[in-house]
Formats: sequence, structure tokens, C-alpha cells
Amino acid sequence: MLRWTIIFVILAIVAAVFGFGGIAAGAASIAKILFFVFIVLFLLSLIFGKRFKT
Repeated sequence: MLRWTIIFVILAIVAAVFGFGGIAAGAASIAKILFFVFIVLFLLSLIFGKRFKT
């Protein structure tokens, strides 16, 4: 999931350089959402992984 976030960030930067503001804003918002989902899943895996470890 972090890979997709990086891809969308690069897409947003390239689109912004070429002047496609709408596409850049869309890609940046998708990257933001994916990053926060990644952080939440990562934290949940840390919490539950240590809880159920024997």
C-alpha cells in the first residue's frame, strides 16, 4: 500500500509540473488517503501483533 502512495505522489508531482492541476490534486488526495490507511493498518498490526504473540 505504501508503494501505491508513492506512485500517486509521483504522479501528482509530474502532473503539477506539466500544468494539470485537477489531475495533480486528485492524485495527491488519493495518495493522502492511501497513506493514512497504511498508517492505521500498520499501527493495528503492531498493537494486535504484540498482543497475540506467545
